[in-house]
Amino acid sequence: MAAKQQRGEVTVERLLTGALQVYAESGRQGFTVSAVATASGVSLGSLYHHFGSFDGLAAALYTRCLERLFDEMIASVRRTRTARTAVRALVQAYLRFTREHPDAALFLHASANSGYLAAHTEEIRDARAAKLGSLAALLRPRIESGEIAPVPEPLLEVLLLGPVAETARRWLSGGYDIDLAEASRVLPERIWRALRPEG
Repeated sequence: MAAKQQRGEVTVERLLTGALQVYAESGRQGFTVSAVATASGVSLGSLYHHFGSFDGLAAALYTRCLERLFDEMIASVRRTRTARTAVRALVQAYLRFTREHPDAALFLHASANSGYLAAHTEEIRDARAAKLGSLAALLRPRIESGEIAPVPEPLLEVLLLGPVAETARRWLSGGYDIDLAEASRVLPERIWRALRPEG
């Protein structure tokens, strides 16, 4: 790898790490271009060079957090042998990611409808669709074999991820009495009941 390219990758990493730190410490109000530049020790010129805009940096951070979450879920599902254990693994992986990477999980859940992501909606949607496609590809044979009820894929996503995402969002907000360990015990079986074939 050329030295210039390596320096560029280091700079990008510093900017993304600094941006996540700023958001975690200061929330949406303190998430500004100057705060990120200060936290990362990178010039504004460098930030704009690598990301085009502050919105571009926010979108890159959002996409990175999203992909890391999905990669953990996909890896967990790949290690399973039945539909039921796949559902359990997926739910537990999501909650484990939330507990172990609360800053990334917070950015994902709190930024989803933020104005600074609006200009990059299409690329974020594409990144999410690619990861959902990988997850769906793992579950599709289990639907075809009759292990999982034949639910349209968009509704399958809602049934699988909706309850877990809401649990994570509430835990991250701190305003609810949510216990992630309890959720990890209770939710997999409840979600599985919604997905298993009737009878």
